[in-house]
Amino acid sequence: MWKRDEAVKPAGATDGPRTETPKPSGSDTVSNGISGTVGTIGKSVVIKGELSASEDLTIEGTVEGKIELKQNILTIGANGKIKASVFAKAVIVQGEVTGNISASEKIDIRDAGSVDGDLASPRVAIADGAHFRGSIDMQRAGGKPADAPKAAETPKAATPSGPGGASAPMAAASGSSAGAKN
Repeated sequence: MWKRDEAVKPAGATDGPRTETPKPSGSDTVSNGISGTVGTIGKSVVIKGELSASEDLTIEGTVEGKIELKQNILTIGANGKIKASVFAKAVIVQGEVTGNISASEKIDIRDAGSVDGDLASPRVAIADGAHFRGSIDMQRAGGKPADAPKAAETPKAATPSGPGGASAPMAAASGSSAGAKN
């Protein structure tokens, strides 16, 4: 039986998780998918593409592309440089963001934060000393305003889709000119 135990030890991979366990515990917030944890992207990390997570995330590095944390909080740290469209439950900006930010609950731009892009959230806070260039859409929570802009877009779509409507005033103007010539 001692031989089987010895055979089980190498084949059982008990040593494997022991060596792997310290690695995740050193970065337990990144690899651990348990809710309540916060993942961290270090300042030397560069990500290009789409980034999504189902846990809170702090970014100190560079991300280019798209970031989605629809049910979680995204914090862009002081060293973070983001060139992306951001979708999250809440966004805290301490670094630099170039791109649009959409949050279902809150966007908070701290005093050292910088945002060049449009904001969409029911609550927006911009600290004194923060940099912001763009527009702010503070729609109400509950989803009804999402239907209202669609309804608002439909008449807008009808106006552009009816170039005749746009040309009708021109036609009227040219018709009045034609009427003046006759």
